[in-house]
Amino acid sequence: MESLQNRREFLRGATLLASAFSSSNLFATSMGNELATYHKGHGAKPALDVARDEDYWSFVRQGYSASFSNILILNNGGVSPPPIVVQEAVENYHRLADQGPSYYMWRILDQGREPLRQKLAGLAGANAEEIAINRNATEALNTIIFGMELQRGDEVIGCHLDYPNMVHAWTQRSQREGIVYKQLAFDFPAEDDEAIVSAYREAITPRTKVIHVTHVINWVGQIMPVKKICQMAHERGIEVIVDGAHSFGLLDFKIPDLECDYFGTSLHKFLSAPVGTGMMWMKREHIGKIWPLVCDGEPKRSDIRKFETLGTRSFPLEQGIGEAINFHEGIGPKRKEERVRYLKDYWAKEALEHIPRVRLHTSLLAAYSCGICGVSMDGMDAPELDAALFTRYKIHTTAMVNDYVNCVRITPHVYTSLKDLDRLLEALHTIARS
Repeated sequence: MESLQNRREFLRGATLLASAFSSSNLFATSMGNELATYHKGHGAKPALDVARDEDYWSFVRQGYSASFSNILILNNGGVSPPPIVVQEAVENYHRLADQGPSYYMWRILDQGREPLRQKLAGLAGANAEEIAINRNATEALNTIIFGMELQRGDEVIGCHLDYPNMVHAWTQRSQREGIVYKQLAFDFPAEDDEAIVSAYREAITPRTKVIHVTHVINWVGQIMPVKKICQMAHERGIEVIVDGAHSFGLLDFKIPDLECDYFGTSLHKFLSAPVGTGMMWMKREHIGKIWPLVCDGEPKRSDIRKFETLGTRSFPLEQGIGEAINFHEGIGPKRKEERVRYLKDYWAKEALEHIPRVRLHTSLLAAYSCGICGVSMDGMDAPELDAALFTRYKIHTTAMVNDYVNCVRITPHVYTSLKDLDRLLEALHTIARS
């Protein structure tokens, strides 16, 4: 039986802030050396060129057990499978914790949160004292939404296609407290930044306190001009909350560059962290005035950790985030973004141009979309198309249906191959002819 010292050394190696190619993580010992060698020889190669290098991405795919599934997973915008090294890290932490949870969870694993906070801050380009680790974007953004001190009659501007849980949160505040919640309606895809920004600008009144904007619209993949909206709002003294659930870990950006006040995301989407992990960021000067969603002994303190008093939760899942960051940085954020966009364009352009009855609900311009794309077929509603793809071809997508949208959302990831997308295209061709 290994000694306590060996266990501590294992945990120290797994949680220390280190580069993706250091020798102190599972990613380095499994794939890091090979990727580092590739990057050394192709370091100056543009990300767009790497996006088309099938040999490189074939190697990356080997890091995902999902790539060996008989079911073709094309709903990575919902939850992305974690790489094998992330799965193994979580399993290792679980085995350790289960030997004595009250000791190994609280006195050993819990000590890894501060190094992890530093690692997330590095990825986000932010101060670690502005980063809180939680379970998903809903928890992060609901903490902000319900924690803001708003008065009856204060106004909040959102969008009709913001994520449902955020719409519900604002609606609940409206019903209980009398704040005014307004939703803008857009005709997506939209390819005019000024038109989008103007819609928010024109909705502002002297009572407007907050704008809530989704970075990447989950229904159809529209990328919103967040920075321009934030700049416009700040000129008028209005704070901005950004829902980054579908942008963080996919688009190559740093959170402070968006110029928002608050940001929440799920790490189990494109970052491929363990399912049930998320992150909240807010400007340091706002922390003291936001009430925590879950009680804290000092709820008005200016310490980001007040948003982490969640009681007992999964420490192994939290610590698995570190390996997901290693994997992400090992590939390179810009290479990853361009690869996923290339995969979306590969199938979407072919479907639009050569398959009858097909309609896209997402822009094909790089500034307005990346991995998520909505597709529909004349004569079928979205649930019918979604069901046909799965029952006939074992292709897992998701139907997106509300008063404004009726399409199937298709979202590849870095483990998706061109052969996989050819399978999707063949299925769409066959369904269109039937």
